[in-house]
Amino acid sequence: MHFHPPFRSLLSAAAGAALLLCGAAAQAQESFKIGVVTFLSGQAAESFGIPAVNGAKVLVDAFNRGAAPAPYDKKGIGGLKIEAVYVDEAGGATKQVQELRTLYDREKVDAVVGYVGSGDCLAVAPVAEELKRFLILHDCGTPRIFEDNKFSYVFRTASHATMDNVALARYLKARNVKAGSINLINQDYAWGHDAKADFTAAMGQFYPAATVGQDLLPKFGAGQYGTEISALLSKPADVTHTSLWGGDLQALMLQAGPRGLFKRTQLVISAGDHVLPVLGQRMPDGVILGARGAYGQMAPKSALNDWWNEVYAKANNGQQPLHSPYRMAQALLGLKLAAEKAMAANGGKKPSPEQLAAALRGSEWDSPGGRIRMALADGHQAIQDTAIARTRYDAASKKVVLEDIAHFPAECVNPPAGTTAEAWIKAGFPGAKNCP
Repeated sequence: MHFHPPFRSLLSAAAGAALLLCGAAAQAQESFKIGVVTFLSGQAAESFGIPAVNGAKVLVDAFNRGAAPAPYDKKGIGGLKIEAVYVDEAGGATKQVQELRTLYDREKVDAVVGYVGSGDCLAVAPVAEELKRFLILHDCGTPRIFEDNKFSYVFRTASHATMDNVALARYLKARNVKAGSINLINQDYAWGHDAKADFTAAMGQFYPAATVGQDLLPKFGAGQYGTEISALLSKPADVTHTSLWGGDLQALMLQAGPRGLFKRTQLVISAGDHVLPVLGQRMPDGVILGARGAYGQMAPKSALNDWWNEVYAKANNGQQPLHSPYRMAQALLGLKLAAEKAMAANGGKKPSPEQLAAALRGSEWDSPGGRIRMALADGHQAIQDTAIARTRYDAASKKVVLEDIAHFPAECVNPPAGTTAEAWIKAGFPGAKNCP
């Protein structure tokens, strides 16, 4: 069959139009897929994993509707609808490595955001790097992630745990809390060991004559602490430090309270706000604790924080966000801005892992908990402000309120670039600025 030239031109134009329509449809259907990993079962689910997922769902919905405040108000990520895949972090590091590979290879996610456990972070970070895929660690605390390794594709959008324990020590000193003797109870894995080392080293700077008595290291998930409580009661110290968290911290509080431990020592908790709603009046008054950032009742006043609390509470039966959803929020806010920055530079296309990494590296953004700055590890590790407070149960509102709050600027409690946390504390915090 032969076509005259005008008809051939019309056919060619029609075919071209069809191809353009197909391309537009494909682009319209394209999404930005995020794997979100946190504890959905086990002892860390109630106070960490489930609230983090709830926070992620609130933000993904707001992003997709274009309902977040500026500069987060563009629909989805650069116009791409966000699709989230939620994965349970329970099961150990080996399982998490398998799950990470599945997210990248089978689910075809564009980014993974997650991990509470320090052991899990230490396991998955090298794998993401090996695969050259983009990974944001949103929570885990060990400084070793970036102090022991150099990554191109791995980031942590929250401060590591050194900040928590340096701030605790500074708070005790500023309040003239007696600390001639110290007892310790921390979990026997990376988080617990690092927290203990940072706290004792920092206390050594402010209380050089202090002595350490009990140094207890129960297993993660132990749940029963009768032996440890007996040991702490046998030789009570002025200060008892713990970095237990989640179900383990709840169990310690519930088991030690009736035995009178907290009447004989000043308890300090590096990460304790997340158990307050569950414990309620069973949380003793006067416990000194941090929230791993200026979160919850200790968050700075801002329009963004007001919005965040409002939308989170509306979606979660009036519950207010605490540590875990705050950290999930700052990760997703940072990811959104980085991805949109990369898309603005590449003609609006979905960014590659390399483009995402280049956009996030060294960046800064506002979060409900304050300014996040990717200032350490060549722009891969965040620093942020934090706060420490004391607990008091308020019978009228039937909740634990935090009072005598002290805020610590990021430069006061985070090591500067180019040094390890251990060396910085041992040298007496050189370069620390703006300390209250």
